[in-house]
Amino acid sequence: MTHLPDFISDLAIILITAGIVTIIFKRLKQPVVLGYIVAGFFASLHFKSLIESIVKKTTGISENVIAEFFNQLPEVSDMANVTIWAEIGVIFLLFALGLEFSFKKLMDVGGTASVATLINLGSMIIIGYVVGQFMGWSKMDSIFLGGMLSMSSTTIIIKAFNDMSLQKKRFAGIVFGMLIVEDLAAILMMVLLSTLAVSKNFEGTELVNSMLKLVFFMLIWFLVGIYIIPTMLKRLKKYLNDETLLIVAIGLCLGMVYFASSVGFSAALGAFIMGSILAETIESKHIEHLVEPLKNLFGAVFFVSVGMMIDPQIIIAYAPTILLLTIVVLIGRVIFATIGVLASGQGLKVAIQSGFSLAQIGEFSFIIATLGMSLGVISERLYPMIVAVSVITTFTTPYLIKAADPAYNWLEKRIPAKWDKLIQGYGASSYKTISKENNWKKLLKSIIFNVIIYFTISVAIMLISYEIVTPFIIKYTSSIWGTVLDALITLILMAPFMRALIMKKNRSTEFKTLWRANDLNKGILIFIIALRIIICIVLISTTIIPLFQQVSPIWLVLIATVLVIAIIFSKGFKTQSRLLEARFLANLHRKQILDEKKAVLLPTVANDLRSKEIHIEEIEIPQSSHSIGKTLRELNFRQKTGVNIISIIRGTQKINIPDAEERLYPFDVIVVAGSDDEIQKLIQSLEERKQDAILKELENTQHHIDLSQYTIKKKSPLIGKSIIELGIRENTECMVIGLDRDNQSITDFKPTLTFEVGDVLWLAGETDKLALFEENINASVNS
Repeated sequence: MTHLPDFISDLAIILITAGIVTIIFKRLKQPVVLGYIVAGFFASLHFKSLIESIVKKTTGISENVIAEFFNQLPEVSDMANVTIWAEIGVIFLLFALGLEFSFKKLMDVGGTASVATLINLGSMIIIGYVVGQFMGWSKMDSIFLGGMLSMSSTTIIIKAFNDMSLQKKRFAGIVFGMLIVEDLAAILMMVLLSTLAVSKNFEGTELVNSMLKLVFFMLIWFLVGIYIIPTMLKRLKKYLNDETLLIVAIGLCLGMVYFASSVGFSAALGAFIMGSILAETIESKHIEHLVEPLKNLFGAVFFVSVGMMIDPQIIIAYAPTILLLTIVVLIGRVIFATIGVLASGQGLKVAIQSGFSLAQIGEFSFIIATLGMSLGVISERLYPMIVAVSVITTFTTPYLIKAADPAYNWLEKRIPAKWDKLIQGYGASSYKTISKENNWKKLLKSIIFNVIIYFTISVAIMLISYEIVTPFIIKYTSSIWGTVLDALITLILMAPFMRALIMKKNRSTEFKTLWRANDLNKGILIFIIALRIIICIVLISTTIIPLFQQVSPIWLVLIATVLVIAIIFSKGFKTQSRLLEARFLANLHRKQILDEKKAVLLPTVANDLRSKEIHIEEIEIPQSSHSIGKTLRELNFRQKTGVNIISIIRGTQKINIPDAEERLYPFDVIVVAGSDDEIQKLIQSLEERKQDAILKELENTQHHIDLSQYTIKKKSPLIGKSIIELGIRENTECMVIGLDRDNQSITDFKPTLTFEVGDVLWLAGETDKLALFEENINASVNS
């Protein structure tokens, strides 16, 4: 018999254990992630050792017999295999997270999520570090502890919101926004922690260099990815079925993982970046759907591997520390998340609801812990302790969410009346429906943004040229003409971007308005243009000086100045830069434009309504809802729940401002406007099902189509008559789908075909109708 490779047997043990435990957890209505962790503990050697020691202490069986028995049980033979599966799990988890992330979505969540997350995240990192130092831990352990305590669990929060039907609440939207910002912060944190772990020091210069390197590569990857990938997917669309699209998406993910690793970043960062690039394509939802099974499979293995690190002896030994960390998470995250949301301008109730929802740690804490373990910079005790804290806070999450409203009611009664802005939120009182920026602010913001983008692209082209073009040319020629060719290729590639760096926004409305205003503005605008020209001269000089070291730098700077002037007045580079920018913007905004065409309200209008406590939601009508077939007048949602139905989307049809006689049908999407509570009432109303509708549904499932044969005998009234004459379908509710005549099977026949003696009819219909076929057909002929 062939030997089964260890990694297959290990995977079998992991998945079988995970399957059994998660089914139990589903039945107990507990988070699946928690089930994976518990399954990992059951599959680990720690659990086996624990059971073995318990059996030894509680029974009189010989130790040799016990040891022999437990040695016969299947076990994970090689943790290295589990580590590989877990690393793949992290890659797919981060890739899927990137697909849901989108950098444009980060812009949409606005200042509320950013300010709140910054306060909450920063506070918990500091507290985690202080607690670690207080307990006498090393600096690296303390820093990693702060990072782990600062990360909420997206999986647990989404699960809790879905179970408690809170996903449509206003505070839920703020929490989701904070989770998006946290995810990005976690990626940055992993890079910084890796840098700290490798350099073994805390110098600010090293961290700044790492941050600049990270921002540079993320910006380049995003710009190049958006320019190339959406266009590629669009042109290949007719070849991309589910299978090929999945292969292409995974290939792009792993390709970016490989590239990120090769330039010194983590595999997780590469997977996240590619996911966020694909999130801007119109295929993003389709890819997300295709990747989900892979994410679930390998993600499960990762969480199981987390559970396998739980050592009961360490948990017992460090129980007081685990309890302390749990208290720090439950109290610290509630307080600082609440303060963060308050600081962003939201009201007290929303802030408390958000804070109580974020009081747990989860999957990113495990990923950070795994990073520390793989780098060998944190103590082994820290991993099982963090897992234990996560398990405890996961259990407490639903109860804390429920406790938010009572906590608010208790606090509201004790807040002085003069603090009414704290309850309402200063953001609501200072809201303005029209926000006007002055021309200087608009112009400078646009110019700075463009300079950063085009400067980064130019530097990237220069670096790629040094790494690829220059070695290739030097290999085949060492003459001055080879050096000139090298410089020429690099500068031609950089030229369209340098021209855009200098000229972009010089003909904008704001620029012209400021130019006409006064002479002082003219001087400042000329200085800004000159500054951008100097930047390009520096770029060109940096490119050519290393290639022409024998030439005086002064002459090279003069040549660079001439080249910049030539680039400015070149129509070819102008056309090229506009084409490149147009294609990039088209790819970037294609998905948004399609979404806006489908949307009932423009995003700006929806945001204005949201600021006035009016929320817009799209709700699908369940196929079993008692509302189906009824008119809006009969349903009277306005009086019963308080919401207004502003549109009904039915397939490709959009019925805006529907009248009272419009009926609802299965899978209609109704767009409603109302408050949190009103929308929640509507959702509950639509999900109600009448008992008789359920019974009718069950009854209908008992009626199946069956097949039967009917032979036409002598003296049958059917002889000489056709299907159309007999009206078989109308009179018997059966259908003739075939006919056997003279040992031949006839399936292609006309309704005018007449029956003969010995014909065998193949009939399709419900069982009870087939049993009554002869009786019904004879009755119809004789009538």
